Amino acid sequence: MTAITVGPRFPALSRIPKAPVRAAAARAILRTSVSRLPVRVSFPDGTAWGAGTAGSPELRVVRPDALFARLGADTKIGLGEAYMAGDWTSGPGTDLGDLLTPFASRLTRLVPGWLQRFRRFVDENLPEQQRNTTTGSRSNIEAHYDLSNHLFEHFLDSTMSYSAAWFDRPGETLEEAQERKIERILDAAGVQADSRVLEIGSGWGALAIRAARRGASVTTITLSHEQAELARQRIAAAGLSDRVEVRIQDYREVEGAYDAIVSVEMIEAVGEEYWPTYFQTLDERLAPGGRVAIQAILMPHHRMLATRRSFGWIQKYVFPGGLIPSVEAIEQITDQQTGLRLVTQHSLQPDYARTLRLWRERFTANWDTIRSDGFDETFRRMWEFYLAYSEAGFASGYLDVRQLTFQR
Repeated sequence: MTAITVGPRFPALSRIPKAPVRAAAARAILRTSVSRLPVRVSFPDGTAWGAGTAGSPELRVVRPDALFARLGADTKIGLGEAYMAGDWTSGPGTDLGDLLTPFASRLTRLVPGWLQRFRRFVDENLPEQQRNTTTGSRSNIEAHYDLSNHLFEHFLDSTMSYSAAWFDRPGETLEEAQERKIERILDAAGVQADSRVLEIGSGWGALAIRAARRGASVTTITLSHEQAELARQRIAAAGLSDRVEVRIQDYREVEGAYDAIVSVEMIEAVGEEYWPTYFQTLDERLAPGGRVAIQAILMPHHRMLATRRSFGWIQKYVFPGGLIPSVEAIEQITDQQTGLRLVTQHSLQPDYARTLRLWRERFTANWDTIRSDGFDETFRRMWEFYLAYSEAGFASGYLDVRQLTFQR
């Protein structure tokens, strides 16, 4: 193994795997794959791969040996780790999200079909410590959401909404689109004056505040101490502490009955093992005549089945324990194990690509302030890759996000 310089937050990245045969195989696969993509892969010696032309997005390889070594060691994690370590970057004038989108749009075809048959031999299962037990869920949530409220404040909008916005007209602000998203999901859940509302996944209090302003009584739960503290402050500043209770509590521990249950992009942290428990809990907590509205990131069912046992870059570095469901999986569980039925759905797929682009722009613009919390350059590249990688997923159609409404 060869040592390189990376930040102290991720010491393992300073070691480059030494597996020449697998590195050579990764090199051959990447060269074949990009020959069909409208991108250029440029190397220090002046050579270039890909079907792109002048002006196409450029992936500039800085350290070829390190890049192919990481790809050979783990194809699902290696590209992101190589970006974090500085083994490659986007070329001059190339936006990282625009570069990753062609890869995402052809993700299922990048690896030759005959090689995909060997996937089960190389896929690494979710580590035991990332299982979403009541203990594991707390650890997984804290690993992301307790990084720093200061970090999130400097790339989110003033509502502190960390989920897809709902854009409806040209020129509107991210704040306006986030407020629309919140109001629409509250409408879907039927939240009105005197409603008893349960929110699973508090965020930083924006939805609870909006529900309380309608005259509802809100119980909102989170496993993040950082979120809970700031949410309480924001709720108090809005003068709504008498209508909103913020609890640090697992959804499986909630009791009582609620007229409306709302959960925005929290199901991704539940884990397939606990999807039945999650929806059974919603069913049990819902009062007669009530409605459930969730906003969920989704993927096609066949892709979910193919990747559900995989441990990828996002799970390793950003959302431990995370897994994205499909609409089919959700309907199968609710139809077979609950009295809930999906009655409406609305996609925000292009809106999420736009939301993520705006977050990344804000993160970049505010980096000098964010790094004062002790975040290093490797973390910056990790967060930048995470936001651009996610944007590419929605821009390419590989990922979707929808507001789903359920009734008995």
